[in-house]
Amino acid sequence: MFIDHAKIYVKAGDGGNGCVSFHTEKYVTNGGPDGGDGGKGGDVVFVATSKISTLQSFRFKHKFVAKNGEKGMNRKMYGKGGEDLKIAVPVGTIIKDIDTDRIIADLSEDGQEVIVAKGGKGGLGNMHYANAVRQAPRFARAGIPGEEKNLSIELKLIADVGLVGYPNAGKSTLLSVMTKAKPKIADYPFTTLEPVLGVVQDFDTSFVIADIPGLIDNAHEGAGLGHDFLRHIERTRLLIHVVDVSSADGRDPIDDFKSINEELRLFNEQLASRPQVVVANKSDMASEEEVEMFVDAVKEMGYEDVFVTSGAAMIGIKPLIDKVSELVSKLPATPIFDSIEEEKVYKFEPKEQFTIEVDEDGVYNICGQWAKVTMESTNFDDPESLSYFQRSLINAGVIDALREKGIQEGDTVRIDDFEFDFVE
Repeated sequence: MFIDHAKIYVKAGDGGNGCVSFHTEKYVTNGGPDGGDGGKGGDVVFVATSKISTLQSFRFKHKFVAKNGEKGMNRKMYGKGGEDLKIAVPVGTIIKDIDTDRIIADLSEDGQEVIVAKGGKGGLGNMHYANAVRQAPRFARAGIPGEEKNLSIELKLIADVGLVGYPNAGKSTLLSVMTKAKPKIADYPFTTLEPVLGVVQDFDTSFVIADIPGLIDNAHEGAGLGHDFLRHIERTRLLIHVVDVSSADGRDPIDDFKSINEELRLFNEQLASRPQVVVANKSDMASEEEVEMFVDAVKEMGYEDVFVTSGAAMIGIKPLIDKVSELVSKLPATPIFDSIEEEKVYKFEPKEQFTIEVDEDGVYNICGQWAKVTMESTNFDDPESLSYFQRSLINAGVIDALREKGIQEGDTVRIDDFEFDFVE
């Protein structure tokens, strides 16, 4: 099965907690703090590779979590950093953040890597909190949580030329005679159920052709197979529009040509303006008048490059290849996105540092990631750590926020599992 899109959840590793430790040494107060820092959490990294061609590995697995950093140790030893999680995807994969609708990366080159979720920074050990007044700190900083994201990954094939047209127009046969590809060929609609790639070698020029499953009316809205595979021609520089001029199915070739172009326009405006080579295919099964009428009508619409072919009878194939080779060599690569915003530096800044909710018992609950990290960094049995905790509440604006919520002296405040009475 050809899998070309998936939704997944990724979680970078959390930073390791800082260590509270003291060593024994003569003339050093209270043994001296020597707690080391926690290790950094592992990143989640996507790697583009030409060795795979589908997103099959994401069919059943949708959750990816990197390793956490290890906690700090005594003797000022740092915790080991968490191992990065590397995820292989095909060349041509686009990664999008579902929650922010931001394009994170367009992996269009073999070996290209991008960090999609960055590991949390390790917490500081107690050796960092010693000063002239506080010589024996009994608290350390908790590690910062790693980033977590809901991602949409989508494969858009890397091909120079895309074959488009109605089902049974002869695209697969044309691909087979232009390249060494061996697509499934049969005389019924939707023979091609997934994109097929072939390489054309024309002297010193070579290019890749993608045979896209046949389109039908309303393909841009999901009808037929077209909606699932139209994405694969977005990277192409040139389109070969294949039309069955034999009218064997009782269809009007000119109406078919107009309909497919309209479907391309409705799916993506840029596709409709992409250079096109028009192929009047199955000409051996049509009369000269039918072929001539179609060619004249298409040229009147402004399409100059029109070729009369028959894949089965090997008619007109060489001139078609020569023209496509000439055009591809002159056309620049097609970027899908003009620019992708990159996040250069990772800084732990939760969307909301904290929220305050008042429950039915009148308890003021302080919630959020900041509150969790602050709680994990506090030793409530140590007066100095408790003082540090109180200053953190003031500096973060928690006390002012509680007052805005209408808290009164003596009311209960809860952070995680810790409760205390509010005192002005």
